[in-house]
Amino acid sequence: PFFNYSYGDLSFTEAVTRHPHTRMGLSDGGAHCGAICDGGMPTFMLTHWTRDRTRGEKLPLEYVVHRQTSQTAALYGIADRGVVAPGMRADLNLIDYGRLGFEVPRMAYDLPAGGRRIVQKARGYVGTWVAGVQTVDHDEFTGATPGTLLRAGR
Repeated sequence: PFFNYSYGDLSFTEAVTRHPHTRMGLSDGGAHCGAICDGGMPTFMLTHWTRDRTRGEKLPLEYVVHRQTSQTAALYGIADRGVVAPGMRADLNLIDYGRLGFEVPRMAYDLPAGGRRIVQKARGYVGTWVAGVQTVDHDEFTGATPGTLLRAGR
């Protein structure tokens, strides 16, 4: 957030975050994965903006979850995702809100030709279920990969 930190706080970022046309997230499609790690953005949104912020108003937890789930799914035309309701394909995270946070970032050299990328593990995820299959169990990947490629409007 250093580009939006020129006044020594995140007040500008808060105003942008609260704007109804803003969608929360960060990605450059992996173009700079050796210099930044944007995979922790959803966890940062939950920890900083709803729980840990000390300078400025916090955002309600349900507001941030709604912005990251159903509003994002609606924006991209993914009509069967983003809410927990009959007939919907809900992917679910069960979190331990008090433990939610990050490990120290590290460099991984697992891209083709030994290419590097920054990785950062999150903690506080009791479980994650995709298409009804548990993919994370107490912060550890189970090895299950039930997800499929999503295309907008389908």
